[in-house]
Amino acid sequence: MLKKDGVPSPEELEGVKPSPERLKAGPVVIVECMQEIPCDPCYYACPRDAFRPFADINQKPEIDYEKCNGCSICIANCPGLAIFVVDYTYSEEEGLLKIPYELKPLPEKEEEVTVLNRAGEEIGRGRVVHVLNTKKQDRTAIVSVAIPKDILMDARHIRLRRGSDEG
Repeated sequence: MLKKDGVPSPEELEGVKPSPERLKAGPVVIVECMQEIPCDPCYYACPRDAFRPFADINQKPEIDYEKCNGCSICIANCPGLAIFVVDYTYSEEEGLLKIPYELKPLPEKEEEVTVLNRAGEEIGRGRVVHVLNTKKQDRTAIVSVAIPKDILMDARHIRLRRGSDEG
């Protein structure tokens, strides 16, 4: 439970997930902003107006999933690192997860990484497909990772395997 351990419960996550039909249609944003706080950069970042207007700056973001094409521009604009893009159409076996990444060193294309869930627990392996890191992103890179589809909705971060004892 979010208030107890910082990890949202399955029930809390249900309120922020796109429909199964939308997930199957291509890349789409998921905003795991679970608390009302004064924040709205996602609304201004979206070139497709997929974020609905905020009635109050403390309101949690609401998305019009029909307008979202998963471009990922909003990811680097979220100061809470709460925005991700998932793409179940990436390949037959793998989905694509685009995440904000503010650690050094940055992962490299084709690098194998350990995939972590919301609690920081290892849940599998992935492969870095792309790293986008421009000045406009203000030091928040967007890392695209190909991972097995069965862990795509649980995956929320990566750990580099460089120099580790992991095989």
